[in-house]
Amino acid sequence: MDSSAFPEMESSNSENSSVNTGSNTSSSAGTSSSGSTLSRYENQKRRDWNTFGQYLKNHRPPLSLSRCSGAHVLEFLRYLDQFGKTKVHTPICPFYGHPNPPAPCPCPLRQAWGSLDALIGRLRAAYEENGGKPETNPFGARAVRLYLREVRDLQSKARGISYEKKKRKRPPQQPTAGSPPAQPPPPPGEG
Repeated sequence: MDSSAFPEMESSNSENSSVNTGSNTSSSAGTSSSGSTLSRYENQKRRDWNTFGQYLKNHRPPLSLSRCSGAHVLEFLRYLDQFGKTKVHTPICPFYGHPNPPAPCPCPLRQAWGSLDALIGRLRAAYEENGGKPETNPFGARAVRLYLREVRDLQSKARGISYEKKKRKRPPQQPTAGSPPAQPPPPPGEG
């Protein structure tokens, strides 16, 4: 497969975290009837969907979306690693587990886990918006979820960064009838 067909994918912390196809895609898929501009997310999702379609076309032998499986999605994710910008230290590297290494090392650049996770989320949504059934969605396959978890854990250890699940904010609890009101904390210096 020709690696120039898919320019690099940016990290999830950058301004544009989609796969950049390098072409101007003017698809009407996903545009609203009022002609308003698409959100950044919708534009990324459209570009990612077009890029995956291009990947299937360039695949040897070419693949149709209906024959695409979780294994093909994994092949696509591994292929994208060559365009990564995130240094992932190997266990033998002296900087393994250090988030800010003091010197350069020969460890490979990979796609950041957050970028891959966001990409799969957008492609999963695009698949269903383009007529795919949720139960046959290759982007939601168990193998893809396990691969993303493995990448997250490997990068967390290699880069010394913990990926903690964001906790949902719960609305403040209203006191129920019969329960005593919450006591305010004591003023500073007392107690």
